[in-house]
Amino acid sequence: MKIKLLSLCFSFIACALPANSFANDSEAEFAVGGLKLKANKDISLDSEDLYISTDLVRVKYKFTNHSSKEQKILVSFPLPAIPYDVDKEYWEDANYPDYDDLQFKTTFDGVPLKLNQEIIAKFKNQDITQRIKSLGIPVDWVGNLELITQKLSKTDPKIVKKLIDDGLVKYDKGAYYKYVPLWSAQTNIIREQIFPANKSVEVIHTYKPLAGGSVGGGLSKEYRQSKDSYFVEFSQKKYCIDKQFLDAFDKHENKNKVQDTETMEFYSETWLGYVLSSGANWKGPIKDFRLVVDKGAPDKLISFCMTGVKKISPTQFEVRKKNFEPKNDLNILIVNWSKP
Repeated sequence: MKIKLLSLCFSFIACALPANSFANDSEAEFAVGGLKLKANKDISLDSEDLYISTDLVRVKYKFTNHSSKEQKILVSFPLPAIPYDVDKEYWEDANYPDYDDLQFKTTFDGVPLKLNQEIIAKFKNQDITQRIKSLGIPVDWVGNLELITQKLSKTDPKIVKKLIDDGLVKYDKGAYYKYVPLWSAQTNIIREQIFPANKSVEVIHTYKPLAGGSVGGGLSKEYRQSKDSYFVEFSQKKYCIDKQFLDAFDKHENKNKVQDTETMEFYSETWLGYVLSSGANWKGPIKDFRLVVDKGAPDKLISFCMTGVKKISPTQFEVRKKNFEPKNDLNILIVNWSKP
C-alpha cells in the first residue's frame, strides 16, 4: 500500500545572538511548530487554536478528509537538526536540547497516541543515513567524536578520502578529534494515522517549549543608541518592538536607577519561537485561526509580529484570522523583572 507523507514540521530555529555582548548569559530558543502536508490535496486544515506561554504550547487542529477514501498517513514530527550550524566547533555538546524535556503528547479525536522515534543523517537537504550507517558510524555524532575518530582511523583510506572530498567530514591532523562530521542528525517523531473518508477529526498537541533567553540584554537605552548596537537590525526587526514597548521599558529602568542595588529590579529576556509559515501548505488556507500568547505576569513586557492583536486579560493577547495563510514565523520577546 502506498503511504503518503504528512510532515507536521517541528522546525527548530537557533537564532544568532549579536546582542550577546550586552548579556551576562544567554541561550538560543528553538522554534517549534508548523504544519506541512506533502503530496496530499484531500486534507484541509479547518481550524488552528494555538496557545503559547513559557510553560506550555497547546495547539488544537481540525482536519477534514474531503475524499471518499480513508487516507493512511505517515505523520512525521522533525525535531531540530543537531548541530544546526556545522561551521562551528562542537566541544560543548551539553548545550543541545534534551528532547525528553518537550514532554510531547498528541491526541487524535481524544485518544492518546503512541509515538516512535527515528534519527536520520542530513547533508545539504539530502538523506545520507544509509551511507553513514554502512560505515558503522553513529548518525547522532555529537558527543561521539572520539569514537568516530577511532572508527575512521581504521576505515579504508579511500572511503575516508571520499567522505572528506564530498564535504561530509572535516580532517585536521593536529586536532584532538582528527575527524569531525559535517552532517546533521535529525530526530523524527513518527506514527501512522488513518484519516477517515469525508470526515473531520481533531488533533491536539501539547509540549513544553524550548525557550531561550538572556540575563540582561541589549534593550537598555544606552545600548540601543550605541554605534555597535544590533538592536534595530536584530531585536527590533525580529520582534516588531514599537515605541510603546520601549517607553514602558525605559520607564521601568529609570525607576530602578534611584534605588539601591538591594532593592532595584533587573531584567532578563525570554525568547519563544513557533513555525507558522509551513501551515500554508495545506489544501487551502487555515479557515479559522486563533492565537493566544500569555506573558505570564502583568508587569512583564511582550512584543511579537502580528496584526490584529487584542488584549483579553492582564497577561494574555489574542489574534483571530479567517482564511489565514501564514507567510512568516512567530518570534516572541518577553521581558521579565526580578530582584537580586
